[in-house]
Amino acid sequence: MIQPIDAPLREDVRLLGNLLGETLKEHAGEDLFNQVEQIRALSKGARDGQVAAEKELEQLFLSLKDEEILPLTRAFSHFLNFANIAEQYHVVRSRRQNESDPEQPSPNVLEHLFTRFQQQQISAEELYHQVCNLNIELVLTAHPTEVSRRTLIQKYDGINDCLSQFDQQKLTPKQRQQLLQQLKQLICSAWQTDEIRQQRPTPVDEAKWGFTTIEQSLWYAVPQFIRELGQLVQTQCQRDLPLDIAPIRFASWMGGDRDGNPNVTHQVTQEVLWLSRWKVADLYLRDIEQLRWELSVQACSAELQQALAKPHAEPYREYLRDIRQRLKLTRQWLADQLQGQHSQVDPAQVIHYKEELLQPLLLCYRSLMACNLPEIAQGSLLDFIYRVNCFGIELLRLDIRQESGRHRQAISAITEYLGLGHYATWSEQARQNFLLQELQSKRPLLPKHLHEPAQSLIADPDVKEVFATMRMLAEQPSESLGAYIISMAEYPSDVLAVLLLQKEAGISKPLRVVPLFETLKDLDGAADTMHSLFNMHWYKQHIQGRHEVMIGYSDSAKDAGFMSANWAQYRAQEQLTTVAQQHQVKLTLFHGRGGSISRGGAPTQQALFSQPPGSISGAIRVTEQGEMIRFKFGLTEIAQQNLEIYTAATLEATLLPPPEPKPHWRELMHRMTEHSVKVYRHTVRDNPVFVQYLRTVTPELELQMLPLGSRPAKRKVSGGIESLRAIPWVFAWTQIRLMLPAWLGTGAALKQVIEQGEQAILDEMLAEWPYFQTLIDMLEMVLSKSDRHIALYYEAHLTDDPELKALGVELRQRLHDAVQNLLAVKGESKLLSSNEVLDQSMKVRKPYLLPLHLLQSELMKRRRDYLRSHQTERTPVDHALMVSIAGIAAGLRNTG
Repeated sequence: MIQPIDAPLREDVRLLGNLLGETLKEHAGEDLFNQVEQIRALSKGARDGQVAAEKELEQLFLSLKDEEILPLTRAFSHFLNFANIAEQYHVVRSRRQNESDPEQPSPNVLEHLFTRFQQQQISAEELYHQVCNLNIELVLTAHPTEVSRRTLIQKYDGINDCLSQFDQQKLTPKQRQQLLQQLKQLICSAWQTDEIRQQRPTPVDEAKWGFTTIEQSLWYAVPQFIRELGQLVQTQCQRDLPLDIAPIRFASWMGGDRDGNPNVTHQVTQEVLWLSRWKVADLYLRDIEQLRWELSVQACSAELQQALAKPHAEPYREYLRDIRQRLKLTRQWLADQLQGQHSQVDPAQVIHYKEELLQPLLLCYRSLMACNLPEIAQGSLLDFIYRVNCFGIELLRLDIRQESGRHRQAISAITEYLGLGHYATWSEQARQNFLLQELQSKRPLLPKHLHEPAQSLIADPDVKEVFATMRMLAEQPSESLGAYIISMAEYPSDVLAVLLLQKEAGISKPLRVVPLFETLKDLDGAADTMHSLFNMHWYKQHIQGRHEVMIGYSDSAKDAGFMSANWAQYRAQEQLTTVAQQHQVKLTLFHGRGGSISRGGAPTQQALFSQPPGSISGAIRVTEQGEMIRFKFGLTEIAQQNLEIYTAATLEATLLPPPEPKPHWRELMHRMTEHSVKVYRHTVRDNPVFVQYLRTVTPELELQMLPLGSRPAKRKVSGGIESLRAIPWVFAWTQIRLMLPAWLGTGAALKQVIEQGEQAILDEMLAEWPYFQTLIDMLEMVLSKSDRHIALYYEAHLTDDPELKALGVELRQRLHDAVQNLLAVKGESKLLSSNEVLDQSMKVRKPYLLPLHLLQSELMKRRRDYLRSHQTERTPVDHALMVSIAGIAAGLRNTG
C-alpha cells in the first residue's frame, strides 16, 4: 500500500539513501560510491528520455569485470529495499496523522463502512449479528520466490523503528544524533550482510518465519483491532462484543503443504506442529507473568474465592499460579518432544485445549467486573482473552495439502493388497460405491499390522508416506489442525478417499476435507462435483450443513491466461454458491490468492467486493503468501489496518453485496474469454519456440539456482510449461518486465470487442460492475509495471536467433496493443491517470531498477558463456545474478 510521494516520505527516502551512500564510501570505497552516483545520474537521464544516457550505461556495464558487478547490484538492491521501508513506514505515519487530526477522515475503513450501513438502513441487530458471526481465516503460506532473508527483514524492522522515533516531536538534539547513529549502524549492518541465503530454507525454517510475523506484530495488532471494532459496535449497536469474539483467525501451510514438495514429510509436519505449540506456550507465559504482576488486586468475587484452596491476600496472582505452572510444563513437554527425549512431565498437566487456558482468564474477568473494576478487567487481561480466542493453543492451525493422485495411489495399494483389483482403473461410480461402503463400515479396512510402519506390506515409499502422515495426524490435538486440502481435485471420489484414509488411521475428529479446483476444466466442473457429493446421504450427514471449497488462481491462469481464468473463477464461485444454497449447506470459499494479479492479487477490499453476490456470507478463507505477509502484517499498525480492511471487505460483501451481472455483460464476458484463451494458448502452447524463448530471454532457468523456498520450482524434474510451477512462471516474466501472464489474450479480447462496436457495453460494465472494474484496474496496474524497452534489451543481449527475435517482436507488439486497448476502454491517454500514488512510486524507482535490469541481462549472458565453456555448476557471477533478481523483485514489489 503506497501513499503519495509527499515531503516526509521524500525526506525519509533521501535520508536512507544518503546514509547508504556514506556507508558505501566508508566500507566499499570512494570509487564504488562515485560509480553508483554516476549510474544513478545516467539512469535518471534515461528515465527522462535521454537515449545517450542509456547507451553510456550499457557501455559502462559491458566494460565491468565480473568482481565489479556484485557491489553495484547490491547497492541498487539496497536503495530499492530502503524505498520500500520508507513507503511502508509512511503508511503508519499517515495513519497516525489522521488519527490525531479531527479534521481528517478516520484511517479505519470500518468507521466509514458503519456509516454507510446506517445510511442503507442496515439494522443495528443485523450488523451486530454479522460482526459476531464473522469467520475470516488468513492462511499464511511459504513462497517459492520469497527473496528477503529473515536476518535482513529484522534489520529493516529496526530501520522502521528509527524512522518512527524521528517523528517524535520531543527528541533532544542529542537524542536525534544518537538515533541517527543507530540508523547508520543498521544500514551498515545490512550492507555487511549477504542478501542471499547460503542454503535453501527447510519447511521448518519457513514455519519459523511465519511464527516470527505473529510474535513481532500480529500478537499486538489482534487485540488492538478487536478493541477498536468493539468500540465501533458499541457506538453503532449499543452492545458489547461477546468475550469469545474472534472475527479473524490464522492458519498455515508452512510444514503442511506436501504437494510437489518432497521435503515435507510426516516427521517435518510433526516437528512444525510441536514448534507451533511451543511458541504459543512461550508467548502466553510472557503474558501471564505480566498479568500476574498487574493483578495485585485484593477485591474478588465469591466465585474466585471458592476456586482458591484457601483465602489469599492477592487472590488473582494466587489463582493464576496453576495455569502459569501448566504453561511451563506444556512448554517443557513440547521441548522434550522436539529434542526426541522421554519427557518427565505428567501428560495430564499438558494443555491440549483452548478452554483449559481460557476458563481461568474468564473467571478472573468475571470477578473483576463483579467487583466494579472494569478498568482492570478490560486491560491486559482482555487482550490475553482475545489472543487465546484467536491463536488458541496452536498459534497457527496447520492445513495439510496433498495432490489427489497420491490418495488414489494409496487406496489402490489397499485394494490390491486385499485382492480387490486396482482402484485407480475403476470407473468413478465404482470408486464412489467402494468408498461409501467402507466409510459406513464399522470394521477396519486393513489388518492392524499393516498400519505399523515397520511391518508394512506396502512397499511404495509415496504410499507409506501417506499412511504415516495420517497416523501422525491421529496423534495431534484436533485444535492444532485445520483443513485437509486436495490439490488437483477432479471427482467426488477424491474427497471420499481422504475421508476413508483418515478413518483407517483412527483420526477421531477428522480434518474437514477441502477440494481445490484449479485448472480451467476443474473450475468448470466444480459445481457438478459438489452437487454429486451433496446428493450422497452419508456425506450430507457427515458435513453437518457446512462445507469449504478452495478456488485456485495460479494454475488456472497459467493454463488459460488471466482474463479467462478470472472469469472461470467467478463463474465457479457463482455455481458453487447456488449448489450449496440448493442443498442448504453453508459454503465457505477458500481463495488461493498470491501477490501478482495473474494469481488473484488485488487490493483486499476491491478483490473481495468484486466476488459474486452471496459468495461471501460472513465467511472467507484467503491465502497470504511470502512477501505479501511481510508487506501486510510486518508492522503492528499496518497489520491492524489490514485486519480492519479484511473485516470491512467481508462485512460489505455480506451486507451490501455487489449487483448480479446483467445477461448481456455475461454474454460479452463469455465471448471475450473465449477469444482470450484462444490467443493465449495459441501463443504459449502452439508456437514451437515459445518455451525456448522463455528459457533464453527470461531468467527462468537461473531462478532454479536461487535458494528461495523449500519447494522445487517444478512439480516434475523434466517437462515444459505444463510442469513449471505457476509462481516461477510469473516471476520469470516479471523480471524482464514483460508481465506476459497478466495480459496475454486479454488485450486481444478487449480489442475485438471495441472493433465490433460494443464499447458502450464495456463502459456500462466499467461503471456498474465491481468485478469488471477490478479486472480492468488490476490489468492497468500490471501494465504500468511492464516495459517493452527493457524486455527488448534482454532479448537483444541474450539471443541472435531470428525465430526467437520474431516471437519477441510479436509479444512486444501484443503488449503495446494491450496498453492501447486498455486506454481505449478507460477513455484515458496514459496509464495510471487516476492512480497518481502508484505512478509516482514507479517513477521514483525507475532510476534504481533500470541499472539492475541492464546488469542482470549482462550477468545472464556471462553465466551462460561460463557454463558453455567450463564443465561447472557454479560460476563467478552467480551471486551477483541472484542479488539482481532479489533487487528487481523488491523494486516491483511483485514476484509471483
